[in-house]
Amino acid sequence: MNLALKLRQRAEAGKPVRVGLIGAGKFGSMFLAQAPRTPGLHVAGIADLSPARAAEALARVGWAPERHEPRSVDEAVKSGGTFLTEDAAAMIAAPGIDVVIDATGHPPSGIRHALLCCEQRKHIVMVNVEADVLAGPLLARRAAEAGIVYSMAYGDQPALIAELVDWARAAGFDVVAAGKGTKYLPAYHASTPDTVWGHYGLSPEAARLGGMNPQMFNSFLDGTKSAIEMAAVANATGLLPAEDGLAFPACGVDDLPRLLKPRAEGGVLAQKGQVEVISSLERDGRPVFRDLRWGVYVTFEAPSDYVRRCFAEYGLVTDPGGRYAAMYKPYHLIGLELGISVASAALRGEPTGSATGFRGDAVATAKRDLAAGETLDGEGGYTVYGKLMPAPRSLALGALPIGLAHGVRLSCAVKAGESVRWADVACDEREPAVQVRREMEALFRREWGNRPGERSAAAE
Repeated sequence: MNLALKLRQRAEAGKPVRVGLIGAGKFGSMFLAQAPRTPGLHVAGIADLSPARAAEALARVGWAPERHEPRSVDEAVKSGGTFLTEDAAAMIAAPGIDVVIDATGHPPSGIRHALLCCEQRKHIVMVNVEADVLAGPLLARRAAEAGIVYSMAYGDQPALIAELVDWARAAGFDVVAAGKGTKYLPAYHASTPDTVWGHYGLSPEAARLGGMNPQMFNSFLDGTKSAIEMAAVANATGLLPAEDGLAFPACGVDDLPRLLKPRAEGGVLAQKGQVEVISSLERDGRPVFRDLRWGVYVTFEAPSDYVRRCFAEYGLVTDPGGRYAAMYKPYHLIGLELGISVASAALRGEPTGSATGFRGDAVATAKRDLAAGETLDGEGGYTVYGKLMPAPRSLALGALPIGLAHGVRLSCAVKAGESVRWADVACDEREPAVQVRREMEALFRREWGNRPGERSAAAE
């Protein structure tokens, strides 16, 4: 609750937190819109594959051109300006940078940047949740060994969910479920970039004029982003995925305590301590009353009759028995809130959520019958979507993570709805991201073999 004070003190001392941003897309641009308004933060460098595009993003969010005229990060640190570059590695290595933000959305790049931050002893905020789910449990360990913070991105839903879970546990409550809302119908799993705009109520032309990427938007619709984000939450909080993955029950905020509790007690959960995503649409397509499409939630349990009475006395909406209650945040502000993670890492030495184990995975699942010889096109594409799966089950199956399901050729056919396995694709084992993922899988297989009871434990 005192980050603003700490930032102001750094500003007054002339020692702002110096930030290097990788990726000036939508998330990065939203952060850049707020950073100049945050005393004690200085964006000293921006690395993007196209510095010209980064300059356009800066103009769009209101930066004056003279702010990004320095010719190096060192010069930017001295002048208070911002250096634009194509070279993310050089920016990470620059002595003046305190915190690096990866906002690329590209899993192999995110892994590479995280490992470079470990080498250079720079805190990293991983907006790139795709990379975090692909290898975050290992990257977080590498970061801890290097003495740096590896953090989820505040403003994105996984970090906000982790915050709610932490709040509930710090107050002494048992967390029953946590997750987010989204727009979902079962048919969306088969959606492709050709069909996505109809589900959003947009014409292809309107989407094009708005600069919207159909594959990216489709990854939100077809369930992939939900699977990725809930895997990240499971890995950070110790909450577990259901054996069959996400059920996407239709649920409004007033029904959270009634539905997001175990089936044995009249709810929809397979178990207590579970991640779940709720839908803003009923299965017949009608909108849910008071939906949570843009927000996050946690349900928790009264540990005693006294606390149950307190719930009633202070007006909490509960299940009929008064035992289960919920807290929720109706919106998330994406990159506009990202400075919270930067400040927390630099000033408190704490992440706003970080993987503490490997509990959930997002695996590539066939959208239709796929033939041998076809090339997978990754999340949001025409061939596969990401499905949430408990990590031990994913490894036992030999499932291919969605983060590596791009540009790889199938060596055999896969039926619609089936998981794609490592054995089904011709994957280049020399690729650094593949090697890191394989290392992580081997690490946890060894640990689970030594401690078999932890395969199903809610927390390590």
